[in-house]
Amino acid sequence: MDATRHPFAYRDFRYFWTARICAMLAHSGLVVALGWAVYDEARLSMGIRAAALRLGLIGLVQFLPILLLIPFTGLAADRFDRRMVVRAALIGQLFCPAALTFLAFGPGQNLYALYLAAALFAGARAFYQPAMNALPPALVPPGTLPQAIAVTAIAGRIGAILGPVLGGFAYALAEGWAFAFSATLLLVALLLHLQIRPISQKPLADRRGAIVQMIDGFRYVLTNRLLLGAISLDMFAVLLGGTTAMLPIFARDVLDIGPEGLGQLRAASSIGALATAISLSWRPVREDVGTKMLLSVGLFGLATIGFGLSRSMPLSLLCLAVAGAVDMVSVYIRQSLTQLATPDDKRGRVGAISSLFVAGSNELGEMESGIAAALLGPVAAVVAGGACAIGLAALWARLFPELLRARRFDTLPPA
Repeated sequence: MDATRHPFAYRDFRYFWTARICAMLAHSGLVVALGWAVYDEARLSMGIRAAALRLGLIGLVQFLPILLLIPFTGLAADRFDRRMVVRAALIGQLFCPAALTFLAFGPGQNLYALYLAAALFAGARAFYQPAMNALPPALVPPGTLPQAIAVTAIAGRIGAILGPVLGGFAYALAEGWAFAFSATLLLVALLLHLQIRPISQKPLADRRGAIVQMIDGFRYVLTNRLLLGAISLDMFAVLLGGTTAMLPIFARDVLDIGPEGLGQLRAASSIGALATAISLSWRPVREDVGTKMLLSVGLFGLATIGFGLSRSMPLSLLCLAVAGAVDMVSVYIRQSLTQLATPDDKRGRVGAISSLFVAGSNELGEMESGIAAALLGPVAAVVAGGACAIGLAALWARLFPELLRARRFDTLPPA
């Protein structure tokens, strides 16, 4: 394959990219619907802080399946055809919003049904993420890979922008329509993914037992300080500084903007991220990649503080957009480092570990946000989280000097 061509020049990458948009649209729309449904039901019978804790529980019930399954999900992506793993995971994800659609239009649902659906959906995504993230190296040549990662991020952010908005409007029509919206898009993603032709995948040469192979993946990450520093920085910054779980509270009780406004808040950070991803797809980061990652995390913290203090919808949207833009720089650098510094036969396991860290920052971060909001109030919790993200960037610069020494992607030690 010609390394100078754009990723869209490759047929299978185009199907991969389009399927990713549909899956992200479905996921983002489902997150909005689940969050509003849980908070709305809890808010009817309890105060804001108690309802915030119930909202945070969504993150916990999503994190636990990922934590339990992560050793097997990475190994599945390395042992089996990654296309098949992705397709099976899409079928598992599809079942959850389909079941919620049936309950919404039929006998009705409660908090337990919503939590169960969130847990099952997270379990399916635990298999989906490592296999999906490990596919681009098989679809484009190595020289195009950083650009392909940026283009892939565009697909994710398009889904993350339109999904919450469309999901929010669908929920405003009827709760069941929001779940049906996600189920339909997951079906489309599955059909598109079926068009990807067989890939060249390096066979797993390690013939030792499954447990030993899982441990080997963890050992690789723990002994590669560049990878460990990049993955853990992103995890702790979003874990402590993330605002996603608190958005229903800000939409209903701080900004008073309803479910349609909630969709706009969730989309704002993705709009900033999309603009950045488009820029990176044509003009990738080439110099001082580690330093720029650390600076991006610091700016993410500042934007989070601004959102927490804002009482204006336009200002809140701006702060979230800035947070999404700088977070995209951090994610782009982390994913590029992960793919380029990892051998192909370990990409599934390393990707699974990275997914666990991401889940720790996202799903477990929602639980942390719920607890913090219950103790401090939502505004104080968001502001404190932003301050922690700034402190983490400074601390990681000292703990992992390898990040500061990472100058260019093409001068990384060979995988």
